[in-house]
Amino acid sequence: MVQNCYRIKTPVETKPPAPEQTDSSPRQSHLAAGAVKEAKRLQQGKIKGTVVLMTKNILDSNNLNLEDKAEDDLGQFLGGAVSLQLISAQNADPGNGLGKLGEAASLEEFVTTLPTLLEGQDAFSVQFDYTHDFGVPGAFVIRNNLPDEFYLVSLTLDDIPNHGSVHYVCNSWIYPANRYSSDRIFFANKAYVPSKTPPALVKYREQELITLRGDGFSELVEHDRVYDYATYNDLGWPDFGESLARPTLGGSSEYPYPRRGRTSRPPSESDPNTESKLHPGVEHLDIYVPRDERFGHPNCSDFLAYFLKLISEDLKPLLEETFNFTSDDFDSFDEVDQLYEGFELPPDVLQNIQKKIPTPMLAELFQTNDELDLIYPLSYPTPKVIIENKSGWMTDEEFAREMLAGVNPGVIRALQELPLNSKLDIRAYGDQTSKITKEQLEQNMGGVTVDEALQHTRLFILDYHDAFMPYLRKINETLKKGYATRTILFLKEDGTLKPLAIELSLPHPDGDECGFISRVVLPADQGVEGTIWLLAKAYVTVNDSGYHQLVSHWLQTHAVIEPFIIAANRQLSVLHPIHKLLYPHFRDTMNINAIARQALLDANGIIEWSFLHGQYWIEMSSKVYKNWVFPDQALPKDLIKRGMAVEDPECPYGLRLVIEDYPFAVDGLEIWAAINTWVYDYVHCYYDSNEDVQQDSELQAWWKEIVEVGHGDLKDQPWWFKMQTRAELVEACTVIIWTSSALHAAVNFGQYPYGGYILNRPTVSRRLLPEDGTPEYEVLKENPEKAFLNTVTPKLMILLHLSVIEILSRHASDEVYLGTRDNPNWTCDVKPLEAFKKFGKRLEEIEKTVIERNNTETLRNRIGPVKMHYTLLYPTSGEGLTCRGIPNSISI
Repeated sequence: MVQNCYRIKTPVETKPPAPEQTDSSPRQSHLAAGAVKEAKRLQQGKIKGTVVLMTKNILDSNNLNLEDKAEDDLGQFLGGAVSLQLISAQNADPGNGLGKLGEAASLEEFVTTLPTLLEGQDAFSVQFDYTHDFGVPGAFVIRNNLPDEFYLVSLTLDDIPNHGSVHYVCNSWIYPANRYSSDRIFFANKAYVPSKTPPALVKYREQELITLRGDGFSELVEHDRVYDYATYNDLGWPDFGESLARPTLGGSSEYPYPRRGRTSRPPSESDPNTESKLHPGVEHLDIYVPRDERFGHPNCSDFLAYFLKLISEDLKPLLEETFNFTSDDFDSFDEVDQLYEGFELPPDVLQNIQKKIPTPMLAELFQTNDELDLIYPLSYPTPKVIIENKSGWMTDEEFAREMLAGVNPGVIRALQELPLNSKLDIRAYGDQTSKITKEQLEQNMGGVTVDEALQHTRLFILDYHDAFMPYLRKINETLKKGYATRTILFLKEDGTLKPLAIELSLPHPDGDECGFISRVVLPADQGVEGTIWLLAKAYVTVNDSGYHQLVSHWLQTHAVIEPFIIAANRQLSVLHPIHKLLYPHFRDTMNINAIARQALLDANGIIEWSFLHGQYWIEMSSKVYKNWVFPDQALPKDLIKRGMAVEDPECPYGLRLVIEDYPFAVDGLEIWAAINTWVYDYVHCYYDSNEDVQQDSELQAWWKEIVEVGHGDLKDQPWWFKMQTRAELVEACTVIIWTSSALHAAVNFGQYPYGGYILNRPTVSRRLLPEDGTPEYEVLKENPEKAFLNTVTPKLMILLHLSVIEILSRHASDEVYLGTRDNPNWTCDVKPLEAFKKFGKRLEEIEKTVIERNNTETLRNRIGPVKMHYTLLYPTSGEGLTCRGIPNSISI
């Protein structure tokens, strides 16, 4: 805990004792003059400070070796090259009302004994002149007179008279001073709502927000810090052909979508409504995001960007030359298993890879020998889902369990009625009512009737019919072939789910308006019917994989959070308590989203190419967003909405889960409640009443901009909070933090542990179920493994897909996890620090509880046939591919 927090406090002037008035001798006059001089000396002096920064070369994605830093590089910071001026929080200049500026001070020498220095950081001492009439510093100005930028981590001032220490948490890139139109200013770590800001800092606070908003039209360049909005009109490549054009997401009733950050790139040559993109072959993905959104730490997303670019622009074309979409399939499941021992590529491909792909990226993709300059096979770690049991993924129990404890556990819902109805427009798609019958379901329900099961909430559904049906006709005209699926499951007495039927649906051959045709497949484990059942489950998983990646993962975490980030930086000062609360949960998100738009989500990019929905993900994602409801993103409301829980004041958190052993929900509710309590405690430190919320000008501007601009396509929805009460503020902030941390962790860091074994989570299907009498049906009978492999994701896609999801599933070494901060001095306010400490301890308790649950044998959904515990909501993790850990933010 910070003991010497920043407080506005008038310094006590030191006065000498009054001399005795006995006579006026010269000696006594001299003594009196000396006393006055001593008093002035005591009222003046030096304030010592420590500046922590990182040099540009340390953070350069092409120079990740921290040992390369030279003393000469650091020496340039001394001798006046970097200067700082303190700003008084108490005393303003009468001429302009701005806090009084102190004298400029320069960095003086290296500090080598600072125990808190992290890898790559350097510390310098600085001394500021101090006079009695300056008061307590509330901010400082920094000027960089060097030719290059550096990353400023923090400034700490020690021993301010009658006060103590003051901390400034900066975390910002500082470019040469001539690049800026206004001074770079940083504020001390004290939070203020606007009305309580010290008068000397008010104008500085307002000017900083004006700078961050920009003017809305100027070209944005690297050193800019401007946050502004744009639609998703940057996904297509129309200059490369009509087939690569894509519609704009956002700004229309046809394709509503959240806003992204504005980059100010010019329109493409062939379509003025599409923003131009960085062309393939550009060395770096220099997509504009506000400069401080690009990490100031060595494990930065520039490295990730470069790696994804390498896969999409270099490795993909080389492998496409070797494999095609319908040939070179794996011949057996054993051959797929060999991927994790090292996959041999043809010699000519290896030679081309050596020529085109630079180091150090080779080591990330291949086993290498630096001395011999050789590349060995593509190498992938063994996915967790097959480490203990290689065939467990094939079981019905594991297929169902992953709907509750897999990488996409938030879609399954309780079945309310039968037959299943559709929400598709009957005028466009005809009658889409499911053809699954009660009689088909009751064959495997052990004597329980459908009506009884519905009454006791024992039937559940994973329903992708409406999501995929509108696009299947077009999808199936390509080399991809798939179904729209409905899967019904039954809750057994032991708490596990049992699949009862899978409906595989296709558009009607006579036209969409005529409805659909379908085949209902029932469970089987022998012969041809057993293989057909295994394929039916694969078609379901193909739907689930695509929906997970573009809706559950991209849309419902990455995309929906970006407008909150933009609005917070435009409308909430860094001094604002809500800015301080949310800031760690926004780290790196805008940058990773920009990288995704360029290297993953773009036309014919890795995502379009390697998932069933292809280019139609844009429309599918937009239609889901049209029905997005912000308050329903709260986990308790989401569970109730899906029928997976009912309100019950007698149960923990006021909810009773209808499936008691639902790992995502059980662990998630504890995390949700911990976040909610922390936010409640924090908000009540700064807002004494609902009126305080209503009168907070920055807070109201932030929320108004989120509703009307950031999520402006939904601005007329009645469900938006009015932001008039502390309860609304607490709920809104809890949803934002939950989405950015725990929800994203739950849908992201299991991608490789579950999906790295492509047979468990195929992303594409290329054949429909064969008809009896066809050659494909004979293969189905004689070689079931070959038939399965000929249907699901092909070899080329597997190699590239695994390369991508392995990266996306890893934690960096400097990851900051929920309940922790990267700087302990993030605030000096005592009550919030105490509440945050309590939050961290609660998360430690939750992790211990979850570990205990995972070791409870009766909770079968927590481990399943694959012997893989549900660990995705463990709060902590180490570096790498761990399948656990909740980072503060969407950082990958």
